[in-house]
Amino acid sequence: MNGPADHPLHLERIDATRNMWRYYELEVHPTLFGEHALVRSWVRIGAPGRRMIMTFSEPDAAKRAFKRLETAKRRRGYRDVQPNGAA
Repeated sequence: MNGPADHPLHLERIDATRNMWRYYELEVHPTLFGEHALVRSWVRIGAPGRRMIMTFSEPDAAKRAFKRLETAKRRRGYRDVQPNGAA
């Protein structure tokens, strides 16, 4: 696959005034059955996380879902995680 879904996307939304410390991750992986899995992980930073896996038969469908979710999270205030861990 080529495009934005080639690499995992790590986002954070931190607002200390609202006691908000969130982390969100998206990545696409091939499955053993020739499908494509969009793995969504989210957590309140410092707490046990959750994970949801959505499978798609076409890689373009997985890319569209990845982009749709990325856009929605960015609209809600999530920002890229910098290499040093700061958002």
